[in-house]
Amino acid sequence: MYTFSNKLRTFSFILMILGLLGVGYGFMTSHKSFEDVEHLLEAEAHHGGGHAEEATHHQAPAHNTHDNAEHNTHNAADAHADEHTKHVEHVMHQIANRPWAALYVAAFFFMMIALGTLAFYAIQIASQAGWSPVLFRIMEAITAYVLPGAIIVLLIAIASGTIGHYNLFIWMDPEVVAHDKLIQGKTGFLNLTGFTIRGIVFIAGWAAYRHFARKFSIAQDTADDNSNYKKSFRIAAGFLVFFIYTESMMSWDWIMSVDPHWFSTLFGWYVFASMFVSGITTIALITLYLKTKGYLEFVNENHLHDVAKFMFAISIFWTYLWFSQFMLIWYSNIPEEVTYFIARFNDYKLPFLGMVVLNFVFPILMLMSADYKRVPWFVVMTGLVILLGHYIDVFNMIMPATVGDRWSVGIPEISSILLFAGLFIFVVFTALTKAPLLVKRYPFRKESEEFHY
Repeated sequence: MYTFSNKLRTFSFILMILGLLGVGYGFMTSHKSFEDVEHLLEAEAHHGGGHAEEATHHQAPAHNTHDNAEHNTHNAADAHADEHTKHVEHVMHQIANRPWAALYVAAFFFMMIALGTLAFYAIQIASQAGWSPVLFRIMEAITAYVLPGAIIVLLIAIASGTIGHYNLFIWMDPEVVAHDKLIQGKTGFLNLTGFTIRGIVFIAGWAAYRHFARKFSIAQDTADDNSNYKKSFRIAAGFLVFFIYTESMMSWDWIMSVDPHWFSTLFGWYVFASMFVSGITTIALITLYLKTKGYLEFVNENHLHDVAKFMFAISIFWTYLWFSQFMLIWYSNIPEEVTYFIARFNDYKLPFLGMVVLNFVFPILMLMSADYKRVPWFVVMTGLVILLGHYIDVFNMIMPATVGDRWSVGIPEISSILLFAGLFIFVVFTALTKAPLLVKRYPFRKESEEFHY
């Protein structure tokens, strides 16, 4: 049995406390007055920040000789003042959005690790894989975070449009919808009631599968026959069908709808690839951590090699989907579609292109060799880079639509990561203490323990 060390438990609490303090600070400092934002824009204009036109007040001519000209000047001044006010209010809203968006990105990132692991676990059982049963308890522990993690994501999304000021999803704002015919055409799907009901259905289905899969897994340890294994096999196959639909719809609701004018027909697959490789990478990292603490003596370098192969393969799959989505939209050049990438190229060029290096170039160079896949420190280093790359991927999907060019990586972003990293560690390692680290009477246990090439 695994024992959750006091040192690691304390570390998780420290992360959560530091994260909460930073998140609170981010919210407290995100509400700027109209005058504060005006001064900010004027300073940016003075330093060539590109806001000179909006930040400076229109100055009417000192002397006018004709009433007509005077009238036109006043109209122009009023129009400019209107435009200036709208721009300042828009920037105020973007600044206020930042802590919400930072919290949401981190919450979704850790939730998707658990959900990707849940899908991987179900695939292993449904495919009757013989190499992976020695890692099942690691997977089951990670998936313990699915329920709390998904509930937190849904609550942040709903709160941003209720107690917040429509900080994440503009389609939740009645005023925006009233003046936007395109969003009006989508209100049958994009409405708070439907969003909430769908979210509850997604979470209930994922959590129910995880609950019963875990229950049958532990029951199989002391069973006299394989009936629990057979039940686990059947529900895994059924869950994967449910997962295909709900994961796609979840990606439309929880991510794509922050840009309600934009859509991509393969977006569900794209998000799936990101969560899948993040989950597999986390399995590798936790396995290697436990081995350094003297646990999992039955896990050998061949198991590590196979997990690293999945990290390598799914990184390539993610890149294929990223390129397919980008290339087809760029080539067709349809205005409603290309705006998505234009915003990211204009204001997010470094994180947008940087994540391709982190998620594709780095893994393919590091994990191409079969020998390197067996070296623990090498897999850990590559895994940490992959997780960073996919955090940036989620960041790139959420931030441009919510904070525009007001993005940064500071206290709100780092604190949100610390908060959910601490919670993730606490939930996962607590779950590890609840059952033996090796499945005892699983039909493929012996094959898994003796797995070699």
